[in-house]
This record gives sequence, structure tokens and C-alpha cells, in this order.
Amino acid sequence: MVPLLQQHIGIGISHAANSITITTDPSPRPPPPLLRLHPQPRRRRHAPAKPIALYTNCKCASAAASVEEDDVAGLGYRHPPKQIQEILDVPPNPSYLISPRRDRIMFLKRTAMPPLSELTKPENVLSGIRIDPGSNMRSRMSFYTGITVHDLMANGTLGPAKEVHGYADGAKINFVTWSPDGQHMAFTVRYKDKVDNSVNLSLWVANAESGEARPLCISEDIRLNAIFELFVWVNDSTVLVCTIPSSRGCPPKKPLVPFGPRIRSNEHKNVVQMRATKEMLKDLHEEELFDYYATSQLILLSLDGTVKPIAPPAIYTALDPSPDEKYLMLTSVHRPYSSTVSYKRFPKKVELWTVDGTFIREVCDLPLAEDIPITSGSVRKGKRLIRWRPDMPSTLYWVEAQDGGDANVEVSPRDIVYMELADPLNGEEPQVLLKLDLRYRRISWCNGSHALVYEHWYKTRRTRTWVISPDCKDVSPQILFERSSEDAYSNPGSPMMCRTPAGTFVIAKIKTNYEGTYILLKGKGATPKGSTPFLDLLNINTGVKERIWESSKEKYYESVLALMSYNPKCEIQLNHLKLLVSKESRMEPTQYYIKAWPDKNQVQITNYSHPYPQLALLQKEVIRYQREDGVKLTATLYLPPAYDPSKDGPLPCLIWSYPGEFKSREAAGQVRRSPNKFARISSNFPLLWLARGFAILADPTIPIIGERDQEANDRYIEQLVASAEAAVNEIVRRGVAHHDRIAVGGHSYGAFMTANLLAHAPHLFCCGIARSGAYNRTLTPFGFQKEVRTLWVATDTYIKMSPFMSANKIKKPILLIHGEDDSKVTTAMQSSQFYDALKGNGVPCRLVILPFERHHYVARESVMHVIWETDRWLEMYCVSNSRNIQSKLVRLAFAQIFHQEDQVIYMDRIKVITCWLQHCFC
Repeated sequence: MVPLLQQHIGIGISHAANSITITTDPSPRPPPPLLRLHPQPRRRRHAPAKPIALYTNCKCASAAASVEEDDVAGLGYRHPPKQIQEILDVPPNPSYLISPRRDRIMFLKRTAMPPLSELTKPENVLSGIRIDPGSNMRSRMSFYTGITVHDLMANGTLGPAKEVHGYADGAKINFVTWSPDGQHMAFTVRYKDKVDNSVNLSLWVANAESGEARPLCISEDIRLNAIFELFVWVNDSTVLVCTIPSSRGCPPKKPLVPFGPRIRSNEHKNVVQMRATKEMLKDLHEEELFDYYATSQLILLSLDGTVKPIAPPAIYTALDPSPDEKYLMLTSVHRPYSSTVSYKRFPKKVELWTVDGTFIREVCDLPLAEDIPITSGSVRKGKRLIRWRPDMPSTLYWVEAQDGGDANVEVSPRDIVYMELADPLNGEEPQVLLKLDLRYRRISWCNGSHALVYEHWYKTRRTRTWVISPDCKDVSPQILFERSSEDAYSNPGSPMMCRTPAGTFVIAKIKTNYEGTYILLKGKGATPKGSTPFLDLLNINTGVKERIWESSKEKYYESVLALMSYNPKCEIQLNHLKLLVSKESRMEPTQYYIKAWPDKNQVQITNYSHPYPQLALLQKEVIRYQREDGVKLTATLYLPPAYDPSKDGPLPCLIWSYPGEFKSREAAGQVRRSPNKFARISSNFPLLWLARGFAILADPTIPIIGERDQEANDRYIEQLVASAEAAVNEIVRRGVAHHDRIAVGGHSYGAFMTANLLAHAPHLFCCGIARSGAYNRTLTPFGFQKEVRTLWVATDTYIKMSPFMSANKIKKPILLIHGEDDSKVTTAMQSSQFYDALKGNGVPCRLVILPFERHHYVARESVMHVIWETDRWLEMYCVSNSRNIQSKLVRLAFAQIFHQEDQVIYMDRIKVITCWLQHCFC
């Protein structure tokens, strides 16, 4: 037997299914000093560093830490393997801002991840807002580290970079905006004072030509208030700024002895249904703090340093100058406050002032809105979405619900759109622009002859686009498009917008040799073969379209980003059309180009290198397969470079997804992605494990369908399991994964999905990773996601959908991760209670609570640790499963070496040999 065994070991052993090949090193290696039937846990030997290590055959990748280390909890923040950490530390590409006249481009440098120390600073949580008391701005704001400006040359190329300079090193930059004429940029600079270590927030302005920056106001008495909208350009040389009132003293102190008990009363039997949140005002002290930090004094600040106060102090949430620079529309909130809803539903006042400080009139003063129904499509009563008409000097428009804001009420019309002058003459009544039977969404203005009005109704998914003539009362509105909002294939796209000299945006009018009014529509171009972005020329009068450009279908994914042609009247000659487009492929990162008509030549203006060259040759495929009930599904399959399933066998696989709700089977089965898009890897995305030799099935569609009058969630579990089973069967059929080595994971509602799959489809997955999930739906009784029925209306659905209620059914290991400061309905308590339920039922589980993190994890230490935890979990419960599979296959292979009648005799010896092979090769 021994010579025969040595002979077969030397040439390799192939199991019956030919799916895994076990090959030994041809060089002689000494046997281990001791052969154990059950080898004890030991530190794995690390192979030489390689960019990619495939988990195939018996060559197991090195673990993130030894088994002894893995079993110890609470050792502080850990770091993932080098292959992953190198990807996480890649700095992001800059953001960009195009100047109003399309003659300059500003690039804003960013950092990858802030340190945890940025999250540990004191903050006040008030009415849905987290406030940094030191800088009087929102806490934990991301920031830019530098600004460069390029002139855009006539041939489409960029001029030399001009670094914006003048501020201190290490400054954090926010709120970057162009002046209306594009000659200046305003932004805030935040840095620590070297003397007392306090945070200074100041408003700066830079010259676009020279890059020289300076503080706009040097007075120490003027301090910025950035809780809501901080500043807005009124004209080319003046900004309207929110500042801290000079009379503000020290923040109110919380009384040592409470004034009295906290009381919430509903003795008037009001129906107030709110989804759970923990950031509302709790007591009188928090109301005082909200007043203290949110109250602003408005000032007009000129580039020459002139300061002029305007309007009384108030809690201003929005600042809107009129296009003609004559009026200011000021929106503020005021008492009485609420402990149930956020500031967005507090009493709201909208006023008009002149830019020289004269009060004109009150547009509206809306009461507290606690009673908006949770039904999709329900809105606030009274005037809402009050805006300046962008193509007129100073005309307001808004919408008012005719159903009392309650989407459950059947009424026609449901919404009415109104319009009136800022300062109406002789008490003129507002003009009715359009009456709508669905819920108003928005208006895209072109001119007095044309505007597009959009309405939508979620329950039926109907959406309509109207063409109206706002200044021609004798022209009837016409429906331009009517379709299902779920139907991606019929999406006509959105109009290309042009910036006016006043800084507003209107639909660009395209001049052609044809009669009629033409505009451009850009869209994603979803098709059964993948998305192909397009640009259409539309006759707005007839609805006739002509496709004048579309992305390459073979290799590249190109997309129109912005109109680069400039005309003060927003009238663009088609033959002089210029566009900013992006271009990418599976292997090439996104670059930006200027594309010019009529030849459609394009000039590349960026040259970003590949952020992860070790994965430059990764394999990506958009795959299609079918659910048991016939619904077509889509997923994106990623495989490591050079991997060949026919030679390398199945890989450990990670499936990462997020369920979606649909009204029709046809819409659920549509393809909404492109095989040609570059694989961007972020800190919260599973593609990181390509560097560890995993197969990744990203975003497999998990449609939960409720056709006609059916409620989708009544069949949630059934459809969830069917979708997951179809995905698993497809990747197993392709030979890239094995049933025993497939992990599932998700974030938020994806975590909820993960827990349910482990409870109701334990045969599909070896383990799960659930981040920031909610697992007990009885704790979210007034709806969740797209579910608008309450717990008391759909009790059975709430209970059946809650994995907390099925904790005793879960047998596979599950890793729970949650941010301690998660303020959404997915509070950390959800994971803590779910962990207790799992532990109480003997389920292998682990709970990781991240200090100072919210729903999404941002600090470098937290992100690194989350990846380490995930990698450890996959190593222990997904990769390690490969050794169990291989052990079975090796035993089968050895049994086939011998005669059938000898199998029983040699089985014990084969077990010993199998353990020896595992000891040598793993």
C-alpha cells in the first residue's frame, strides 16, 4: 500500500468530480515530527507575499491572526491583512467644480478616512442634528485638504494648475462655491489655534486667476454659524452669511436638579405616527441648546470687507437670493418645538426681504407638522417647495396639497402648482400653473414658453412629465412622457441644464437647422444587455427624439456629466456643443474628457492611475439567471486575476446584496448595470476580498414583488429565499463556488436580509456578516423601508420578517457589527438584543460595537477593524470549510485507488492520511 500511496501522492490526486486537484510540492519535504489524527490549533505558516492568493486546492491562505489570537476578544483595534490594507489606504481622486461660465475647473483634494480622534470630539445631538460646539457647525463633516484651479483652453485641454494658497497648512476646507461670474471662490477654513487649541472657522475668498486666498472678514467679533446654510452669493461681490449673534453668551447649563418630570401627552387623540429615532429634543434644556447653537444673525459681507447686518436673529435654515439680486427669501423655524419630530417639521416661516434690509412680506408661516401620515406620498399641509423661478427676475412658485397632505385620501386634483411675483401688484392672486392628480415632484424651467413638470404616485409607480407654457395661458398642458417609474428601459432621461448669469439653472435650448424648440436629454440607457448611456435631441413640442450620441457598447462605459458650452441666454448651437464626459472600462479607472461637436472629438483632461494595480486584471461579468417562479435576476460576478474554474476549482465566495421592492415581475427582471464599469473598491464593499482570493457575487437582485393589490412583504421570506437559492445555484453551476463555502453579507437592510437567510435557508450559506441591521421589526412599529403598514395592521408580516423571532432556527455562524452611535431606526440595541437571542440559543455568533460610529463607519481605525473582523470570520467559517470539503474528497479519491471491497478496510488508514495531508499542505 505504501509504495502505491507514494506513487499517487507524487503525481497528484484528482477526486471523482474533477473539481478540486490536490498537488504536492515536487521537492522532498520531511514528514511532520508527529502525526495527529486531530491536529491541535497552531500558527499557520505564512507564504511569501503575493498580490493575489487563490483559496484553491489544499493551499490555504494565511489567517488574519492565529487561532489563539482570534479567540481573544477586546484586544483593541486590529488591522486587516496587507493585501486589503494596501487597497484601503489608496487616496481618493479629487472632486471637481466647474465654473459658471465653463472656462475653469476646480479640483478639490480629499483624504481617504479620518482618524478616530475626529469622531471623539464633544457634540450635541439636537432635533436630528449633531453639532460640534467648538466650531458651531455640523459635527464629523468631511473636508478637503487643498484646491487647484485650471483654465479650460479653447481646444479642450487644461491650462497649468494654480494652487489656491494663503491659508495655514493642515487646514480643513468646506463649503466651496464659485461666485456667479466665476472670478472668485468662497470657502471656509477650519484649523486649530496654536495657543488654546480651539477650533477656528473662518470664511475665505480666493482669486480664480492667481489662486491667492485671504480671509473675507478679519474682525474677531464676527463668528460663523454653520449649523444650517452658512452662506450664499447674492451677487458677484457680496455674500449673505449666517453668523453667531454678538449678544450670545455661554451655552445654557443643564440644571443639577430637573425642573420636573418629562411629560408627553396626546389627550386630544391626535394620530401621530413616526418611525423610530433617538435624536429628538428630550427636555427644556435641549430646547434651549437648540436655540443657542442654531440662532443666526445674517450679514451682507462684501469682497472689500464691508459688513451690513440684515433681518433680526432667527434660526435660518435656507437663504435664497432672487435671480435679479433684489430680494432675499429667508426660511426659518421657530417654537413650539417637538420631542417627536425633527426640526424639518417644526413651525416654518418664509419671508421676503430686499437686499438692502427692507422687509417685504411673509410668504407663509406653517404650523408644527407632527401628524403627516407615514403612507408614501404624504406631505406637509400648506405651501411647500417654495422656490424662485430661475428664468424670471423675481417670481415665486410653490405647490399645495389638496388632500390635506394625506396620500390615503382620494381626491382630484391632488396637488396644485402656483406662481406669483415677489411683490404682487394691487393684491393680485397667485396664478395656477398646473393641477396634478399625482404627487408633484419638481419643475425643470426652460423659458416662458416651455417648462417640464414631473408628478409621481408611489403606490402605482406611475410617473408623468408635462410640458407647460407658464406665460401662455391659452396653451394647454401636454403629457410628454407617461410610464412606470420602475421601468428602467423606458426612462427617457433628464434634460441638460445650463447656468444663467444669475447663477440659476434652466434647460438649455439647442439651436438646430430644424423648426421647433429642442432640448437635450441624457440618460443611463438601461437595456437587457446592460446600460448604454445616451444623449437625445428632443423636439419639446412634438416629443420626437433623435439619438445624437451613445456610449460604446463593446469595451467602455461613457457618461455625460455636464454641459460645457456657455451662452448667457442658454441657447446652444448644436454644432458648437461641448460636454464633460466620463469614460471607464472594466480594467481602466474613470477619466474625464471634453467632447466637442460636430466631429465629437474628445480631449482627455485627467490621467488617474489605477488605484489597485494588483487587481487590474480582475474578472468581471454581469450574469443573468432565473428564479424558481420565472423572475429573471441579475448579479455581477467578480473573480480574481488569472483564475480559471476548470483548472483551479471552486473558490470561497462572498455574496453581498440588498433587497429591493417592485410592483411588477417585468421591472424586477430588468438589467440596471453595465459590464463595462470600472470596479471601484470602497471600505464597505466586498470587492476587497478579491485580494484574498475570493469570488464575489455583488448585488444579486433580491426582488420582493407585490403585484397589483398584493403587499410585497407578505411574501418576503419566500421571495428572499428563492432569489438567494437561484444565485447560489448559478455560481455553483459555473464551478466558481462550492455549496459549503458560500458566505452572505449585507449592510443595514442587507444585514436584515443576511439574518433572515441564515434563519430560513441554512442550507445555502456557511456563515453571515451583518452590519448595522435591524432584526426585530416590532421595535419599528410604524413601518420600515417601503413598508407603510403599521405593526397592528400587518402583525403577522412584522413577526415573520423579524429574524429575532427566528433566532432559534439559525445554526450557521453570524458576525454582527454595529456603530454605537447609530441614530437611525437601526440602533445598536437591535444588534445587542439579537446577539443575546442568538447566544441564548447556542448559535455561534460575535458582536462588534464600534465606539463613536454611526450607521456608516468612517474612522480609519473602525474601518480597518471591521475589515479585520470580517476577514477573520470568513477565514474561520468559509475558507476553513474548504479543508472539510477537501478532506471528504481526498478520502473518496483514496478509496477509488483501492478495490471496492477494500474500502472499508482502508477507511481508517485514509482518515490518518487525510489528516497528514492537511497538516502538510494547509
